[in-house]
Amino acid sequence: MFGIGMPELILILGLALIVLGPKKLPEIARALGKGLAEFRRATDELKDELSRIEPEADAAKTPPPESQPAAAAAPHSEPTPADESERKSR
Repeated sequence: MFGIGMPELILILGLALIVLGPKKLPEIARALGKGLAEFRRATDELKDELSRIEPEADAAKTPPPESQPAAAAAPHSEPTPADESERKSR
């Protein structure tokens, strides 16, 4: 947790208790917890939205296979055995 050990965490909480007082500390902790939960919920929604949109964006980038000419699709293709036999028969 950010490189903070147990002694450092206890020191920070002790200082917060002294500075804020015992009545304000629970209120601030509750508000901080609600804020973090809302932030996590918002980031989860954003991740879900991006993962839903990503396949659509990838599909829009690549042209459909039928729009590519056959010669451009395989410019360095090896001759098939049928092509070889056809060539020999000429």
